[in-house]
Formats: sequence, structure tokens, C-alpha cells
Amino acid sequence: MKLSEELIYRGFKAETTIEDPSVLDNRESKKFYWGADPSADSLTIGNLAAMMMCACFVRHGYQPYLLVGGATGQIGDPKENGERELKSLDEVEHNKNCIKEQIERVINAGDGDTSVDVTMVDNNDWFREMKYLDFLREVGKAFSMTQLLDRQFVQNRIGEGGSGISYAEFSYTLIQGYDFLHLYREHGVSLQLCGADQYGNCTSGIHLIKRLENGEADVWSTPLVIDPVTGRKFGKSEGNAIWLAASDNGGGNYTSIFDFYQFWLNQSDESVEYLIKIYTLLEPNEIEEILRQHAEKPEERIAQRALARGVTEVVHGRENVEAIENLNILLFNRETDFTSFSEDEILEFSKYLPVEEKGVMLVDALVSNGLAESKKKAREFIAQGAITINGVKVSDDVELNQTAIVKKGKNKFLVIK
Repeated sequence: MKLSEELIYRGFKAETTIEDPSVLDNRESKKFYWGADPSADSLTIGNLAAMMMCACFVRHGYQPYLLVGGATGQIGDPKENGERELKSLDEVEHNKNCIKEQIERVINAGDGDTSVDVTMVDNNDWFREMKYLDFLREVGKAFSMTQLLDRQFVQNRIGEGGSGISYAEFSYTLIQGYDFLHLYREHGVSLQLCGADQYGNCTSGIHLIKRLENGEADVWSTPLVIDPVTGRKFGKSEGNAIWLAASDNGGGNYTSIFDFYQFWLNQSDESVEYLIKIYTLLEPNEIEEILRQHAEKPEERIAQRALARGVTEVVHGRENVEAIENLNILLFNRETDFTSFSEDEILEFSKYLPVEEKGVMLVDALVSNGLAESKKKAREFIAQGAITINGVKVSDDVELNQTAIVKKGKNKFLVIK
């Protein structure tokens, strides 16, 4: 399957400057860049969709330039409804180092036969020494106010009922446009990949390259991933973030490997066909066979299991997938005696399950780990007998002062250590 065909098959096509996707198959310059701002110390599965698109280009011979926005991260990508809170320089640096590792791991996921050298760049490297007047003379003069005011996010912010917009966020599109110009000049990159919500910002780079270098460049975007059932997009701004980090990097932005796997395993039949094409490295013929088997026996959730296995392997590796599948069998087996687990066994489970330190009250642990939405709800779960500690139901809020497995209902777990 050619690149253009695979992009269409997997749903990696939204707005683009490329009229005929087949030109990607034999493009003279096979260099692209994709960027992520370090607005948190982990990326989410929303970012992962664009990274999987990047990996698709890499499998077809493209050379990736992956930009971590140390400069743009200090401003923040403008939202539709209000100003972002500025991050400290130390926080931006910390976040940048955390997400670099995630990006490199996903781009080179697989069996290693398509592994490439990933060129990581940071736009703070070229903006740090740039003088303000130089930027205005070269970049600011290349744009008219009409062009900038026509951007949809600007219209939303300055129109009736809008919250207004700072000059810093208003200028974000110029900064991102210059990134593309810089990579075009220094590395010969003429293709930018992005999520559909970034398409407008990316075209600023095309404008600069054409106006200042008389060159040609393109943008290819992928749709934002929308849950077909809930209609909500996959991303942290929706308050439903599934993080790529499996442990806390300091900001509380992580999802345990167990919960990550369960998220995909619990996808609906309406969603799974859409998601398995985006989030796994399965070949199209493998996907079609899985979907065929799933249609015959939907109660066995064959497609959901393949999705959970595939995406967890991409993000966390094959060894962790195998451990999670074995742990699933153990935790969900009705014959499992939770009172028989040794302390060492429970500590081994903590590599994959959410963890809370000893000394916390049960109600507080349930709330802080998302097993209950409030203390009131946590107490209701306890009163209803829905909470067990090492297999024994509890009826009161207790201090958790020993190594244990807390279980809520049928499929929520927490290790105390």
C-alpha cells in the first residue's frame, strides 16, 4: 500500500495544501516536521494520533524533524475561549525534556526494521538570540492585519462575547510560521504535518516561505480524534485526558499502564473500527481480518483486545503489554483470592496499577486517584460495599497503612505501598 493510500485508509487526512495525495508517494523532498508545545509534562492520546500519522510517513521513507516548542511553549497555543496561563521557564524546560522521550519512542515504535534517526529541534534555539525589531522587520512586515484578523480563533476571541486576546497570543501564528521558514532554510524541510486545529497557524509558514524565499511548501493535517459515542475530542482541554506518561513526572499528568490498556479495551463497537486504524501499527489486511472476526463474535471483543494490545505496545512496549494481559487475567478471574497475595506480589502490581502511598485515608485515596468523583461519592461506595481492601469489603473510612490492593467495583484497582 502506498503512503497516500495508507493515509486515506487510516483516516489521516483533513485540510491540506496538496490537491492530489498521490504526489506524496514520489515527493522529491521527503523531509517533514511536526511540532508539540511543552504545555504539560506529558502528551495525550490526542497528540498520539498526529504522532501515529508521522510514523506512517516515516515507514514510507520520510525523514522526521520533530520540534519541541521551547519558545512557543512560553506563550501558549491560543485557545478558542481565553488566555492560557503562562508557564515558568523552568517548567517549560522540564516539560520539554519529558515529552521528547515520548515523541522519539512513538515515532520509532515497531519491530525496528523501519527505525530512523529522529532530528529533534527546539525553536527556543533560534528565537533565544533573535532581536525583537529584526523579527518585526522580517516576519511582521510579511503579514497584513487583515490576514491575521481573519483567523477563526482571533474572530472567536475578539467578537461579541469574546474574552479578548493578548498581543502575545495574537503573535503566536507568526512565531510558528517562522519555525517553518527556519527549518526550510536550514534543513530543506518543505512539508509540515499537524492536527486539523493547527492548520491555520501552519499556513503562516507557507506564506513566509513563498514571500521571503520564493519557495514552495505544503501542510498536511489529520482530523482531531472525536469519540463517536460522546462527541468529545481526545485531549487534555476536554478534561478527559489519557496521558502517555505511566508515572508522575511532577505535574500529576499520567495514566497508569493498566488504566491506559483498559481505556482502549472498553471502547464501544461504534468506535473501535475507527480507532484501530489510527492507533495501531497493524497492517490493513490484519485490521480487516480482525474486524471480520469481531463482526462474527462481537461478544468476544476481538477488535477491542487488538486495539488495546496494539496501542499499548506502541506507547509502553511489548513487555508491558504482556505483563498487563497476564495481570488482567489474574485480576478479573473470579477464582482469584486477593487475600492470598504476598506483599512482594502486590508491589510487582504497582508497576502497572495506580499507586497511593501509605498513611492516606481511604476516602482521600479514592478521590485523588479518580475512583470516586467526590468524598461524598467515595463514602457512598464504601457504604454500598463496593470497596474491598485485599479482597475484604470495608464499611468505614480507614487509614491505609499497609501494602494492599484496593478494588472498586469490578474493574478499578489501586495499590497502596
